Amino acid sequence: MKYRLLLLKRMLEDIVMFPFILLGRLIAKAKPLTKEYTVFFFFPFYHTGGAEKIHSLITRTATGGNCIVFFTRKSQNQTFLSQFRDSGCQIIDISKYTDNKALYFLNIIYRGIISGYINRQQKKPVVFNGQCNFGYKLSPWIRKDIRQLELIHSLNSFSYIRIPFLPFITATIMISLQKIREHKLLYQRFGIPEELTKRIHYIPNASDFEIIDIAEKDFSQFRVFYSGRSTPEKRPHLVAAIAEKVHEKDPTIEFVMAGDSFNSLQKPELSFIDFRGNIADTHLLHSIYRRCNVLLITSATEGFPLAVIEGMAYGCVILATPVGDIPEHVKNDVNGYVFSSVEDEETIIQEGVDLILQLKANKALLKTICVNNIAYAHANFTLQQFGDAYKKLIYS
Repeated sequence: MKYRLLLLKRMLEDIVMFPFILLGRLIAKAKPLTKEYTVFFFFPFYHTGGAEKIHSLITRTATGGNCIVFFTRKSQNQTFLSQFRDSGCQIIDISKYTDNKALYFLNIIYRGIISGYINRQQKKPVVFNGQCNFGYKLSPWIRKDIRQLELIHSLNSFSYIRIPFLPFITATIMISLQKIREHKLLYQRFGIPEELTKRIHYIPNASDFEIIDIAEKDFSQFRVFYSGRSTPEKRPHLVAAIAEKVHEKDPTIEFVMAGDSFNSLQKPELSFIDFRGNIADTHLLHSIYRRCNVLLITSATEGFPLAVIEGMAYGCVILATPVGDIPEHVKNDVNGYVFSSVEDEETIIQEGVDLILQLKANKALLKTICVNNIAYAHANFTLQQFGDAYKKLIYS
């Protein structure tokens, strides 16, 4: 019942929007694209983030360069912009028109412009939406014979935004088996037809890591690494709390935090933490993974973090909360350790402290897990596997 009401609401909104769409179509006809594209990508950002890196990898490994990328929201920095450009795709940032609430009518007009571009292509292209609100709002205005794909990283606001637009989606890609299970329950609650559930495909994330040997791993100094944004769901304050307690017991253990400014954590009592900020240079980031022994994940929610893949590839033991697909890949004493709780922060802190100290004291176990993780990453998360899986869906 909820699903039918959402469809009705969307159709009524479409009627109101149609004059703006028509205006956009006329603009597209007057100023058409200068070339044909096989894939039209819609992504919100190119700033720092695991999703943004995955989006850049898709454009680089699965398209052959004959594609166009539209960014629809204002990015906080340019971390992955160069990698999107390296894909060979044409890059167009329309955020000044589509991410302005005061001029929302421009967002609607651009749906008409871009749907006009897509519909007028001589050879049917593929439309790929990477958790992009604009991409969903665009989908009803695209010709029904043009395939539309979507990528969902987690169970989040997009899981609900996308519901009225599901009839237009040819295939849904999800990166987490756990999130697929959660979305299937969501579909049941909303009364979404079973045929739409069958459109879900699983493709795990990957990374552009180098192949290393355990002999290249630095065990002379014990280092713990956190790589991620300073957002509420990532809970970097737990990393700081673990670091502080470990430092009290063993000040020789080093902590490195990268991916954000972490201004709220940079206090005198945490001066021993090496705050690296946002690292745009992939080689520099990977060199830190090489030198670290443990990767710490304290998130309250995840799909499957890219940091886990990169940590494994460079021989880090994974210590993480049991969220998303992390328990699917991280087995205790094999790949690392999964904390016993997601919600109880005191338990996470204490278990994190205990495990770090135990690993520091047991170098043989540390090396064994590092070897296991390097092999696991090579077997499961290479760019070749990743690119092949996306090509199959895009060009099928």
